[in-house]
Amino acid sequence: MPISAVDAINLAIEHTKRQLLQPFRIGQWTRLAVVGLLAGELGSSGGCNRSNFNLPRHPGASPHFPGLAGIDFALLAGLISAIVVAAILLGIIFMYISSVMRFTLFDSILAKECHIRLGWMRRQGPGWQYFLWKLVYLLLTMAVILILVGIPAAFAFFAGWLRSPKEHILPLALGGLVLFFVLMIALVVLAVIFVLTKDFVVPQMALEGVSAFEGWRRLWPMIKAEKGGYAGYIGMKIVLAIAAAILVGIATFIVGLIIAIPTVGLGIIAVITGKTAGLTWDAYTITLAIVIGSILLAGFLYLVSLISVPVIVFFPAYSIYFFSARYRPLSAALYPPPPASVAPPLPSVP
Repeated sequence: MPISAVDAINLAIEHTKRQLLQPFRIGQWTRLAVVGLLAGELGSSGGCNRSNFNLPRHPGASPHFPGLAGIDFALLAGLISAIVVAAILLGIIFMYISSVMRFTLFDSILAKECHIRLGWMRRQGPGWQYFLWKLVYLLLTMAVILILVGIPAAFAFFAGWLRSPKEHILPLALGGLVLFFVLMIALVVLAVIFVLTKDFVVPQMALEGVSAFEGWRRLWPMIKAEKGGYAGYIGMKIVLAIAAAILVGIATFIVGLIIAIPTVGLGIIAVITGKTAGLTWDAYTITLAIVIGSILLAGFLYLVSLISVPVIVFFPAYSIYFFSARYRPLSAALYPPPPASVAPPLPSVP
């Protein structure tokens, strides 16, 4: 009988203990941290009000913006366009890397051993298939958001609500509230699709070489046959993700304090000593400060990544143990049969 989402928790915890602590290997933790970060396993805004203030202008003259004179706007537009294109290309490259690393992480959890180079070479095929699926998923997400936001906005515009909003406060408020909830529901559905693909379609791609779309064709009947089990898995994973985020956040805060307190103290001592010795802020001292700060930041990020390794191992293990009871090839890979014992040869009879 398939195990429940609650039963899979203890199995995933025991797996995490065995992989990370029996024995403890810092190199293995480091490789798992890199793979988890690249695979996206680890998983802000602000605003300001515009004040009513007008720039001084001469009668009959066009607005003048101090500080913008002499700027080549064509060059600025080209620079911004180049930055945007570079950001898109980097995003696509990182998406491909994370697609391959998702299979490397799956192999690492299944074998309890992480090999980045071997995983990168072995998993190019399914990584490419998963990358194509993520591109389709990204385009679908953008289309859904555009439809859900664009159609109501176009309706409000042609109905005249946006031209005279004060006269249509009630329909705008009610429509905005309905649009918000519909958009949230759509985003939640899309997020669930992505999680189910990552947790239950990727194992099929890794073990049988099928595409992501074929994996979904197989997964959907499983979900319809056991709606409660998969719904419980999603709900339990949300609870576990919140608990893990709290624990990792507390651990990160403690590590930050441990590093920050002596660092600030040593920094103050270094500044006082430098002033006493007659040193000033010049190119050399600023460069030295930047180098030291970068080293400290890199060390802090490394420690934070190590703190996150149990989470990186636990959640893939959780999905593997839950799905292995419902997917025979994964169960066979997770629980391989013991090697057949060879009978000793019979003694020769003289």
